[in-house]
This record gives sequence, structure tokens and C-alpha cells, in this order.
Amino acid sequence: MKEYNGYKYVNGGVCAAKGFSANGLNCGLNPVKEKNDLCIIAADVLCNTAAVYTTNKVKGAPITVTKNHLASTGGFSRAVIANSKNANTCNADGIEKAEQMCSLAAAELGIAAEEVIVASTGVIGQILPIEPIKSYIKPLCEGLSYSGNESAATAIMTTDTVKKEVAVEFVIGGKVCRLGGMAKGSGMIHPNMATTLNFITTDVNITTRMLQKALSDITKITYNCLSVDGDTSTNDMVCVLANGLSSIPEISSEGAEYDIFKTALYIVMSEMTRMLAKDGEGATKLIECTCAGAPVQECAITVAKSVIRSPLLKCAVFGEDANWGRILCAVGYAEADFDIDKVDVDIASSAGSIAVCRFGAGVPFSEDEAKRILSEDEIQININLNQGTASATAWGCDLTYDYVKINGDYRS
Repeated sequence: MKEYNGYKYVNGGVCAAKGFSANGLNCGLNPVKEKNDLCIIAADVLCNTAAVYTTNKVKGAPITVTKNHLASTGGFSRAVIANSKNANTCNADGIEKAEQMCSLAAAELGIAAEEVIVASTGVIGQILPIEPIKSYIKPLCEGLSYSGNESAATAIMTTDTVKKEVAVEFVIGGKVCRLGGMAKGSGMIHPNMATTLNFITTDVNITTRMLQKALSDITKITYNCLSVDGDTSTNDMVCVLANGLSSIPEISSEGAEYDIFKTALYIVMSEMTRMLAKDGEGATKLIECTCAGAPVQECAITVAKSVIRSPLLKCAVFGEDANWGRILCAVGYAEADFDIDKVDVDIASSAGSIAVCRFGAGVPFSEDEAKRILSEDEIQININLNQGTASATAWGCDLTYDYVKINGDYRS
């Protein structure tokens, strides 16, 4: 079992924490019967809930319904229902259909419809047929299991090639706690406040206010530092449900216990961010850009995100071409205040590291060595502004022929 500074990675995804069950199945939205397209996550008790959403002016109906539900309950929920293949966005009956999904789930679970979070992902602008969901809501809920995380995680996949789940175990006040999540996303990823669909559960006892603070803070340095293609989705959502079943004293303010929880949330969210970047549509390489030596963290974030967003750099990484000028170009147009003449750049991977720029100018390097480093499937671009102590990391992927192929016939 892998460990990270006292945090143990465990199996179970959204079912790793005590008191959470899940299920997923194919209800017919996806014509490929072997692929799940509808899932549910349920908590044994009412959960304090926090969420962040897309800032796209066009928002999917499920976003509106979820925001309204959390507002009406004061930040509590008991379940999540989500579907793939259809985004339920830009439809005249979208709100009605999203509310119906919540009501259907609530009736089967014996809870209030307002206690259900709803999410959809898939094609925009197509009417969501509610009949398949009606037909399969009973077996979906009857099949809820404390080991049903995988069937749920696969149900939200669209062009994803792998399911994305992470969970960790840690100790607060002598009691074992767990936090786990599942995510989907491969394309239309360029977030602002959230990205893709991400659901996280924990048995930590924490107030909604502190849960929201932790989520907003961690989103800023994880999901918001992710870009696959520069398109901010209409349906992006990250939700965290905390049921308190670990029986620790309630975390209601900052302190040691809050820091332990926040680190667990960071581990899970950063791991899923890397998974999302590596599984970008058509991607062959993960790009991880770290900007150090910045005067403030906001500057480091801006520079790192500028680099991983560059289409020209993404193409160069795909071609395994050490065209460092594209890196410096992206650093240069970042909207942040720093001295470009102090900037150093290295390119690295598991095959080694090579300096390509010092003090804002190129330095001699072996093209063969650079090619060898860039031939790996995980590439690090390390930038040092040499103007402070702040740092940040952003994640992206290369831009390949297959990205065009996938998105050229996405509705087919």
C-alpha cells in the first residue's frame, strides 16, 4: 500500500470512506450496452456538502438545480445522481429533466429531492430522454453497494480511456478517517473554479463552511491548474460530501485537524488532476510545469498555466522537439509581473534533466539528450523565475493528431 507522509492510499474511490455506497449501470443512453451511463452515490446519513462550478456563462441545467438544492438545504445532501452521453445543456426542458432525475432517485432512497445532487456530461444541445432513467432508477438504487465505486466511476466516462479514482486513509485525533473521489474528463478541459465532473466523499466531521473553504483553496492549486484544450466546459462541477461517521470532534475552524484534512483533500484532488491531464483526448504525454522562485503564488500559477496552455508547446512535446523558445514565449505572455531576464528553464523526465535556458537566454545542450528525455510519457518543465519563494504546478498534455480525430466526429 503506497504511503505519502502518513497518508495511505487505499482502494474504494467514493466508497472508501465509511457510510458511502455507489452503483452504476447502462440504462440505454449509451447504445453500447457494455458501457455504464448512469450512476448514483448515496450516504447513510445527511452530509455537509461543498461545491464549485464552471464559470462558463452557458451552464448545464444540472448545475442550476444542484446550486438551488444546496442553497435550499443550507449545504446538506444525501446522494448524487449522474449520467453520461448527454449534458442536458441548452435545452428548454433541461431544468425539468434534472429535477426529475433528483425526484426519481429521492423516491427510491426515501429522502427529499432537494437532498440530491445531479450532474450530466456528454453532448450539448440534445434533449435528455428521461424514460431510460425512469426505467432503470429502481435497479440502480437497489444495486447500491459499499464496493460499488468502480461501476459508478465508469458510468461518467465519455471519451475517457480509463476510470479515475483515488482514496487515502489518515488519522485525526487518534481516529482513522478516509477521503476518496472519482472524476471524469478527457476533453473540453480548461477550468475556472472547477473542471469536469468530480465527486469526493469523506467520513471526516467538518462544517460546511470549512469544507467549502478547503475545497475552494485546493481547487485553485489543482483543478484550476489543469488544461487539456483551452475549452471551459458548461457542466464542470466538483462536490465534496462529508458525513462525519469517523466520529472525530467537528472541525469548525483552522488548526491542526483542519490542516490534516486539507492535505488529504489536496492529495486526492492533485492525483485526479494528474489523471485527467494524462488522459487528455488523444494524448500521449502528460506535461507537468512547475514554476518556482516567483514573488507571489498567483504569479507562479499564472506562469505555469500559461505554459501548459500553449498549443505550440503541446505540439512540440508531441513531436519530442526541445523547442524551448516556445516555453519562454508562453512565460513571456503570462499576465504576471516579473523580470524575464532572470528566468531559468529545464526540461526533465524519468530519463534525466537538461538545462535549456538561463537568465532568459538559451544555453548549449545536446539535442540527442533532449530527445531522449522527451521520449518519455511524463514530461516536466521546470521554470525558476529567481525572484521570490512562491511556487505552483500546472498540468496538461500534448496535442496530437488523434485529438482532431476524436473531436471531428464527437457526436457520431
